[in-house]
Amino acid sequence: MPGLPWVERKFVFPDRVELYPEVIDRFRGTPARLEEKVRGLARETLICSDGGWTILQNIGHLLDLEPLWDGRLDDYLAGRPELRAADITNAATNRAPHNERSLDELTMAFRRERERQAGKLDSLPESAFSLVSVHPRLKMPLRLVDAVTFVCLHDDYHLARIQELKRKFMPDVQAARA
Repeated sequence: MPGLPWVERKFVFPDRVELYPEVIDRFRGTPARLEEKVRGLARETLICSDGGWTILQNIGHLLDLEPLWDGRLDDYLAGRPELRAADITNAATNRAPHNERSLDELTMAFRRERERQAGKLDSLPESAFSLVSVHPRLKMPLRLVDAVTFVCLHDDYHLARIQELKRKFMPDVQAARA
């Protein structure tokens, strides 16, 4: 994907923890944005690759990371000084048979997990969003509100990648927009 690779990015987070309701709303909205982006795509488009992950693999990756985000929420609530680390090699996504799964199966599973996590966030008092723990890769302290923002930025990264793959493998759609 053109642009800056995910692991090389720097991040800016909300300046006020009171913005957490909007952050949760954005977090909760990713499944709808994803579903809109992939609605009606032919299976051939969903499994085309330009050397990177396919559309189905990008969706599967978002789903694969839901347990990490859920575990990091547990880390905050348990007062752990450092968040659990992600597998930077993305082994789970690379070995998962996401291209063999249906689009509906992947998007519904992602929606279900994300709604469950958003419900957990909704149940927390505002003070919880000020809890701080160190992000293991960024080597910087993040408040819980920052960590949820980080997840949203990661979601955006993969949604943009899916859009790029659509443009690349559906040139007729791109030409119709021009």
